[in-house]
Amino acid sequence: MLRSMYSGISGMRGFQTKLDVIGNNIANVNTLGFKKGRVTFQDMMSQTTRGAQAAVPGARGGINPIQVGLGSKVGSIDNIHTDGFVQNSGHGLDLAIEGNGMFAVTDGTITYYTRAGNFYFDDDGNIVNPDGYYLVDVDGNTPINIPEDAQSFSITENGTVNYVDANGDPQVAGNIGLANFSNPGGLEKVGSNLFLNSPNAGYTGLAAPDANGMGKIISNAIEMSNVDLAEEFTEMIVSQRGFQANTRIITTSDEILQELVNLKR
Repeated sequence: MLRSMYSGISGMRGFQTKLDVIGNNIANVNTLGFKKGRVTFQDMMSQTTRGAQAAVPGARGGINPIQVGLGSKVGSIDNIHTDGFVQNSGHGLDLAIEGNGMFAVTDGTITYYTRAGNFYFDDDGNIVNPDGYYLVDVDGNTPINIPEDAQSFSITENGTVNYVDANGDPQVAGNIGLANFSNPGGLEKVGSNLFLNSPNAGYTGLAAPDANGMGKIISNAIEMSNVDLAEEFTEMIVSQRGFQANTRIITTSDEILQELVNLKR
């Protein structure tokens, strides 16, 4: 009887974690470059009452094992790196990636990776993200600088940052690099729309956009979150019902235990 109660508790814990992830997804529905999370479950170990037995020729057939499951557990919390929809912004330093790759930014010590392409100029004309981290070029160098006296600038699909200098001559400030990962789901979220490399992310280095399977850069546009509200609300209802069903297991088990206690009376 107690096994069913503990199975119910494990189910409640799992669905509570799923609701936590769903809540985080919904909270970040308008977060630039946000990648939604997904919870998967696994069954816990089973208590074996009788093991499997092979058939005895001429006597009997084989016998299957008898096992009682002990509940469920969270198997994984996956980061889903599908593309979010691209929204036109009209801001020249808003950059979206159409396809594979992530922007690399650095604080001079640690390199972070992001799909949020809302960049700005600092007071020296360097391209930085909202936290002041420098945008990294294809060779891993920083900063990408546009002089304050430049007349105009533009960023092409292949990541080339062009500008027209004070004399009206075209110049190249640098080439934006995109970081490639064979398993972007292995990246670690660190907040502020940033990810850190991990041993399981499969980092293969920086590459030029719009070449060798890398995505192209779209300027004057920004990538939004890939959270689908309809999907999240549906999953929320399923999780809520799953949580309620597991509470029913506990209350039903408690009622049966109460009946056993009442046998003494």
